[in-house]
Amino acid sequence: MRVATVFRGLVPMGLWVAAACCAWGAAEQPSGVRVIETDRAIKIETDLLEAVIPKKDPKHWMTGIEKGSFLDKKTGFREAGDGLMVVDWLMEAGSDEAYGDKVLAPDGHGVGRYTWYTNETDPARRQYALMAHGSTHRKRVVEGPQLCHRMKPVQPEVIRGKDFAAVKTTYCYEYAAPGRKPGSRWTQWVVFPKDVRYFVLMDRIDTVNDSNEMFLRNDTPGCVRHERGDTFSEIYLSYLGGPQGLRIPASEFFTPFPPDAKFGYRRDTHKLPEHFIRAYRLRDKATGKDGPWLAGMTLEPSIVYEAWCSQRPGGIIVMIEEVYGKPIKAGQSFSAAHIVGYFDSIDEMHNVYGRYKGHTGLTADPTGWRLVK
Repeated sequence: MRVATVFRGLVPMGLWVAAACCAWGAAEQPSGVRVIETDRAIKIETDLLEAVIPKKDPKHWMTGIEKGSFLDKKTGFREAGDGLMVVDWLMEAGSDEAYGDKVLAPDGHGVGRYTWYTNETDPARRQYALMAHGSTHRKRVVEGPQLCHRMKPVQPEVIRGKDFAAVKTTYCYEYAAPGRKPGSRWTQWVVFPKDVRYFVLMDRIDTVNDSNEMFLRNDTPGCVRHERGDTFSEIYLSYLGGPQGLRIPASEFFTPFPPDAKFGYRRDTHKLPEHFIRAYRLRDKATGKDGPWLAGMTLEPSIVYEAWCSQRPGGIIVMIEEVYGKPIKAGQSFSAAHIVGYFDSIDEMHNVYGRYKGHTGLTADPTGWRLVK
């Protein structure tokens, strides 16, 4: 196991510890941003946060911040879903009805058809598909696998700076729909600055295919697991409901509804918002007391193609977001940048958003990290 600490004002250095140490290393270290790497995952610890990025054998999903690992040290709360900023398919608008059942991974795993329910005779399967995907805006896979749970083990690169740590992960899609090529590259940067309760993240796609409306699907910030609102009290969507945004009580999510029923956003049908913030207010299950807001911010509103906040059967609110959704040629790229973290108020979210608004790219090296327009 390798342990490295980033010290403010000092050169980054590595410390080797005995293999007999516990999984994450219990020894006290000097203050700073701590990176603890094992064969399975990378743990980042700042003065205000903890988070884990899996490399293999995840607790739930392979991409983004691992389920249950994102800790707000100020309040003791953790995220209430299955992880944060989970990445999905590379997709485009359109129907796959003519070939959806022929798109298979090398191991025979089907990619999942997004229009198969149009001919589905089993009522339960048809109902689930409608609740998961809606029926008004057809989508189809360009390349797979579905990275969140089909991605093979990865070896992220860790960058250590004076007062931050960053993790860079890359992966190439392995198979494609008929008439398309596999091999588009997904790159994710995650930066953890010191002295703040949020991280900065970018997803980038370098495509090997042409498309009239290509997009990347993710969860921003992540899903919410609950039983009649026991883990959260309300949801805030800045881009709906007027200039102040929309605050939605937990009771709106006691009954399942599909993505296109309510609380949805489409760039082609909605006014472009000033800010694109999605947040839920955590609630202590034992006491019912409200905690901090957990927010996901997409820093350039125009990059959001579609987003929804819907209740699926089984007590899970999905907060799916699709980014880009524009014409692209093989050899070109697109990206989206986000801030995800804990906030004490909606005003605080907007203040942070205003500081970083307009960026779609992110990069880092030992001298510092930078958002890029």
